[in-house]
Amino acid sequence: MSTITILFGTESGNAEMVADDLSANLSAAGLDNDTADMSDYDVADLADAEMVVLITSTYGEGELPETTAPFYAALEQSRPDLSALRFAAFGLGDSTYETYNNAIEILRALMLELGATQLGDTGKHDAASGEDPSEVADAWFDTVLTRV
Repeated sequence: MSTITILFGTESGNAEMVADDLSANLSAAGLDNDTADMSDYDVADLADAEMVVLITSTYGEGELPETTAPFYAALEQSRPDLSALRFAAFGLGDSTYETYNNAIEILRALMLELGATQLGDTGKHDAASGEDPSEVADAWFDTVLTRV
């Protein structure tokens, strides 16, 4: 398998923590990976990526967080052909809100619209559960790896 690109979008740092923990676990398993803040990632580079893991929290009343919004806007504006890209999607949210994990659903829908292929189900962490988000993400990603 080639390098896995982990992109995170966050408001308060939780998605970054999950991305860093997932990266460390992938490295420990011998899998090459790179991690980047979505706001620092050039969407043109998606054309060269083989597999991307998108991790984003949901902010406020279902909005994209501060570092996901520019990435989404750049994708929407440039509309690259992502038909060669495989991606996995993981969201962080709180089920006490009506818009639980809305940001990952918004981002996922655009990726599919642009031709990318999703691997596995969308993973979701619920802050109301009290579970550790990194542990939930690791268990979810194990199921994604079985489909690679």
